[in-house]
Amino acid sequence: MLRSRPYPPGTRIGLTTTIPVEAVLAASLAPVDLNNLFISSPQALARVNLAETAGFPRTVCAWVKGIYATLKEHPEIAAVIVACQGDCSYTQALGEICEAENREVIHFKFPYPAQKEQMRRELENLAGSLGTTIREMARVQERLDPLRRNLRRLDRLTWETGQVRGEENFLYLISSSDFESDLDAYELKVAEFLKEAEKRPYASPSLRLGLAGIPPIFTDLWDYLEELGAGVVFNEIPRQFSLPYPGLDLAEQYLRYTYPYDIFGRLADLEEAVRERRLDGLIHYTQSFCFRQMFDQIIRERLDVPVLTIEGDRPTPLDSRTRMRLEAFVDVLRP
Repeated sequence: MLRSRPYPPGTRIGLTTTIPVEAVLAASLAPVDLNNLFISSPQALARVNLAETAGFPRTVCAWVKGIYATLKEHPEIAAVIVACQGDCSYTQALGEICEAENREVIHFKFPYPAQKEQMRRELENLAGSLGTTIREMARVQERLDPLRRNLRRLDRLTWETGQVRGEENFLYLISSSDFESDLDAYELKVAEFLKEAEKRPYASPSLRLGLAGIPPIFTDLWDYLEELGAGVVFNEIPRQFSLPYPGLDLAEQYLRYTYPYDIFGRLADLEEAVRERRLDGLIHYTQSFCFRQMFDQIIRERLDVPVLTIEGDRPTPLDSRTRMRLEAFVDVLRP
């Protein structure tokens, strides 16, 4: 059912995770990935502390606390789309807290198990909540094809030719969740970066690493790895945010996206990356108080590559213990 009073064009709509952004764009609204808005702020750590002052327990994921405090500082965000299935229970609770504080919340569910008809119903519900239709979403999907093709090209320049650094890959791909709230400007930014990157000489890191798990909250991980002579040529979740699977309809596109579903789809993606990108090792990032830590053992058992698991809590530089463990891991892998 269509929303009877659509939001004015350009209204900012918050996203707690990657959701079918085509619905937001089809409604002429501006998507805002709240994770990116939080972590890109110079006050990111202060925002976590602010949420704890407001009553959030110490033992809650810092990303959730950061999103809460970020919303407090951005009242112009008119509504928040919350993935109440396919993300985490903390996010569901966050949505209820936002509703209790009189912020409009729109719920979206990634079907579990993944089923096409159920996904199509969820897409229709989301479109209706924003005052648009799944047909308009399909038009936006077609509009996004050239941009997503450029993002796949950017990813290939990371692992095939080394012309794109691991951190550059991470930042551009993770921004594809909301296109930095300005699709046209982001599309131009990606195109111009590709032109510049393609002029760079080929490069090959002495060690080829992959980064699995949710986006790290550390502020200097890639810089430190490069200091050690290792390059990240695979960023698992940011690559998934870019939806790197062409030729699918909307429902299929979001069913192929691995993050919201079971570990086995992620394992298949990781196995392919290890083989295709010739990874020497994998860093599995885990977030304190996140249920996804439980998948670490499966990842270690199933992947035919050395794995180092690191854990982060708050948005800070790497601590000395983690730096030592990374250095030791790289030393062991070095020929």
